[in-house]
Amino acid sequence: MNKKSNTKSLLWLLILTVIAGYIAFPKRLTIDTNFFSKKIQFEINKQAIDFYFWGKHIYKDFELKKGLDIQGGMQVVLRAKMDEIALEDRETALESAREIISRRVDLYGISEPTIQAARLEDDYRLIVELPGVEDPQQALELVGRTAELEFRLERELSEEELAEATQSANFLDLYFVSTGLTGQQLKKAQLQFDQQTAKPQIILEFNDEGRDLFAEITKNNIDKILAIFIDAYPVVTPSISSAILDGRAVMTGDFTVEEAKNLAIQLNAGALPVNIEVLEQKNIGASLGDESVQKSINAGLIGLSLVILFMILYYGWVGVISSIALLIYAILTIALYKIIGVVLTLPGIAGLILTIGMAVDANILIFERMKEEQRAGRSYAESIELGFGRAWDTVKDANLASIVSALVLINPLNFSFLNTSGLIKGFGVTFLLGSLLSMFTGVTVTRILVRQLVPIIKAKEFKS
Repeated sequence: MNKKSNTKSLLWLLILTVIAGYIAFPKRLTIDTNFFSKKIQFEINKQAIDFYFWGKHIYKDFELKKGLDIQGGMQVVLRAKMDEIALEDRETALESAREIISRRVDLYGISEPTIQAARLEDDYRLIVELPGVEDPQQALELVGRTAELEFRLERELSEEELAEATQSANFLDLYFVSTGLTGQQLKKAQLQFDQQTAKPQIILEFNDEGRDLFAEITKNNIDKILAIFIDAYPVVTPSISSAILDGRAVMTGDFTVEEAKNLAIQLNAGALPVNIEVLEQKNIGASLGDESVQKSINAGLIGLSLVILFMILYYGWVGVISSIALLIYAILTIALYKIIGVVLTLPGIAGLILTIGMAVDANILIFERMKEEQRAGRSYAESIELGFGRAWDTVKDANLASIVSALVLINPLNFSFLNTSGLIKGFGVTFLLGSLLSMFTGVTVTRILVRQLVPIIKAKEFKS
């Protein structure tokens, strides 16, 4: 490669590193220290990307997303009751339940939730992790209720039938009859406030099928009670005063703003296709996570320092170049985590630390190959090109094996015979990204730097 072309590559690498450095830089950095009895204290704040493009709001703060074990919150383990579900439909039902719970959590605004489906023989489970949620009741209301919406009309009963119905345990089923109007025809549920009483109410808007059915029901049953049931329980029992033709219904009741908000979320997300029971719930404190993160960061910094020290002492100038490439690797890794939204967990941090050592493996293979070419009598420039070229196959095969291992841990296709644990997947994701980036920095970045710095590197550095 000629000097002009390599200079252009170096310029692009510099631009990439600067952009990645900005993204990787923390949102707020506070410096508070003493230097020779002089107190130094200042704060650096990074501005978020915030603009409109073709009417669309673009906002990105590039913050690291923290998992449950770091941020703290609630973990709920649910078991799906599949007794009434056909064997061939159980996997689909479990996945549908997972998606519905995921929609509920997203609508509520919880940051970086994790909802995973797991199966062990005939045991079907959902593991729900809700970072930042500390109220157990709130968590259970959000993920555990089926939220099945149904409209029932009062049945015309004689006095004797009514007396018998009131004495029956199935009074609601005897007194109210299904109209066929359910949550399946619901288009949207929205929280609003009554203009006169300021109490929360839920506006129900139906799709075309639901609008026609609701209009037919209200038109033919003036002065009758049309009860709104949630999970087979009547929430409100209003009487029909006139036909409602616009497909909108107002649901009022004795509930708080928070209860109304949760109910609207559950109605919008839909009913769970299976009944579920809570097996386990636990509150994870953030203090334990903070301590573990700090220890992990310290371990990472120590590991990075030792690797850099070894490379410089053993390989001299090219060791310095390798260390620069390693620092670029660290910057690119953190930036990539922020861009694609990797949820950082403690196992994920462990995977990141592991890939620090892997990131210089390629350099060691290349440098040793360069030494061999130098001893074979080739020029310095030739040893560089042959060293990178002939070491590539080994570097590629080693990283390919790591990538395959990472994919097995991540289990992207959710095979039941492979891992389904979120913690192990977190490790696998960071391990996979580290393997891919280490190939880029270990080969491409190092090659650009070595080629550019040839004039100041002595050939004797490669002689044994």
